[in-house]
Amino acid sequence: MKRPELLPKILNLTVNGMANRQVARFLECAPSTVDNIVSRLGRHCVLFHQQLMAKASPPDDITVDGLISFEYSQYFCVEIITAVESDNSFIPHFALAQKRRSGRMTERQKQRRAELEAQLGRPDPRAVEKGTHEVLEISLRGAAKAVVRSDEHTDYPLAMRGLDCAITHWTTSSRDFRDRNNALFEVNSLDRFLRHSSANHTRETLAFSRRIQCIGERLAIFTVWKNCVKRRWELGDKRTPAMLKGLLERPLRAADILRKRLFVDHFELPGSWRQLYWKLLETPVLGKNRKHELTYAR
Repeated sequence: MKRPELLPKILNLTVNGMANRQVARFLECAPSTVDNIVSRLGRHCVLFHQQLMAKASPPDDITVDGLISFEYSQYFCVEIITAVESDNSFIPHFALAQKRRSGRMTERQKQRRAELEAQLGRPDPRAVEKGTHEVLEISLRGAAKAVVRSDEHTDYPLAMRGLDCAITHWTTSSRDFRDRNNALFEVNSLDRFLRHSSANHTRETLAFSRRIQCIGERLAIFTVWKNCVKRRWELGDKRTPAMLKGLLERPLRAADILRKRLFVDHFELPGSWRQLYWKLLETPVLGKNRKHELTYAR
């Protein structure tokens, strides 16, 4: 950490539409410096969010959806499963699910997909179900009953099995007009804003993430920033989602998020977030997936 002054700057730039190399050019530092700091910020934000959630009460109305992105190439799809509280836009949890490429493909593309699957194997066909179950289980922890809103994805009812919560499931067609009157407005708005604010999820982008681990780290930064720094609405009420939920008294700045170092031994990380923190999320097509191993400090 020879340049600690870069941390708050990089945190703000990554959630405002800049890719890592653009950030490096803007701050006049090496791209590897930005890569390492984004990874460090992602791990810190995982712990910061857990510290915030320790004071949170469970919601009674939540909206769930998945956003399709990809790692390495469009043959390796990743679904970002997020939950949003309907009355305050707070994001309690997210999960990542590696998926098989689908949709329209040419015969050459189908052949290439078959070659990659023969070499690397197919992704878990239940990955979305498992990811959604984790998101709901953690988001609704402690709730006796709740309303869950989603589209008509067939994996969502399966994901709700076994939850310690009485769920009322309301579905809305994904073909319905997506305005403020849509029951899924909160999560539709989040998906749109995520594509707008994160360079690696912009459509037809050159800045896509090469690893699922990098997707998770950037998403952790975005989650903390969206909950604690950005006001819920650009016009009108100046409170952030965390303020509306009663977790904070004022909007935070990047410096506030980074003011205190957090140690992983003080937290119990839920679900796949333990894998995210220790850099255990692997991109199969890449032979080397470096893990986060503590050598000198704990």
